[in-house]
Amino acid sequence: MVLNRPGQPLTLAERPDPVPGPGQVLLSVRACGVCRTDLHILDGELRAPRYPLVPGHQIVGRVAASGPEAGRYRPGDRVGVPWLAWTCGVCRYCREGLENLCDEARFTGFHLDGGFATFAVADERFCHPIPEGLSDTEAAPLLCGGLIGYRALRLAGNPQRLGLYGFGSAAHMILQLAHHEGRQVLAFTRPGDRAAADFARKLGAAWAGGSDELPPEPLDAALIFAPVGALVPAALRAVRKGGTVVCAGIHMSDIPSFPYAELWNERVLRSVANLTRKDGEEFLALAPRVPVRTAVRTLPLASANEALAVLRAGEVQGSLVLTME
Repeated sequence: MVLNRPGQPLTLAERPDPVPGPGQVLLSVRACGVCRTDLHILDGELRAPRYPLVPGHQIVGRVAASGPEAGRYRPGDRVGVPWLAWTCGVCRYCREGLENLCDEARFTGFHLDGGFATFAVADERFCHPIPEGLSDTEAAPLLCGGLIGYRALRLAGNPQRLGLYGFGSAAHMILQLAHHEGRQVLAFTRPGDRAAADFARKLGAAWAGGSDELPPEPLDAALIFAPVGALVPAALRAVRKGGTVVCAGIHMSDIPSFPYAELWNERVLRSVANLTRKDGEEFLALAPRVPVRTAVRTLPLASANEALAVLRAGEVQGSLVLTME
């Protein structure tokens, strides 16, 4: 499924199978998650470096072949491909363990063709073995929503009372992890969305309400997954003195002006950018032990436009995944 130009639907196309280059593996794609970042790319809010482009950056597949100098995986191995596809490895950020900030970084389904396809190639160094016990469709959402949510949670410090703004794919996974770690979780949904609030409570949320509401007690930290800038001052009002607000999306609408008093008292406002391979290794080892159970709705590859429309409308609980069967 190919994006030829921003603002247009994806088109179904037949192409020659890609050929793995040095250090790359060819994957027979089994499943690929559908992410809000895909919508930002489709709409041109994140303008890709080239078109046509195959989107999709939550890929689960089996190794079909390896290119020259690639020996980490064998044919048949099941691996996952996340958003981070390549970094330079030599800049200050890479040397300091912050490869997610590398100026030369390349991203799956943005710089490189992604997983809305039956075959894809990826740098084997940035692929992750998929734990046993997870189906392909259950594993796919872990590779973006799960990893970004995990990084956001760790950057929030050690909150005992945690708020999640925007209860979609990432939030429904990170709620399970936070609950497992003994944190009290409060879910903030679209105002009036009772189904999302019920879903959050079913997964262990101690409270669920609209994003226009204040929590019963101040939060230690808040993670914002919805790409809505107006949620930043709302979350700042909801956290205690010294609390932290983490903006976890790769794109967000403009943040409206707010009084300095809402940031004062040593509240912290920060963002999360991309992910590192270490995040992937840690979270994919931890998720089966929690266990994180992804709620998944599947659609076939040819229905990618329908999947994106469902995501845009907020009509899914949990995650959307395309299958290639």
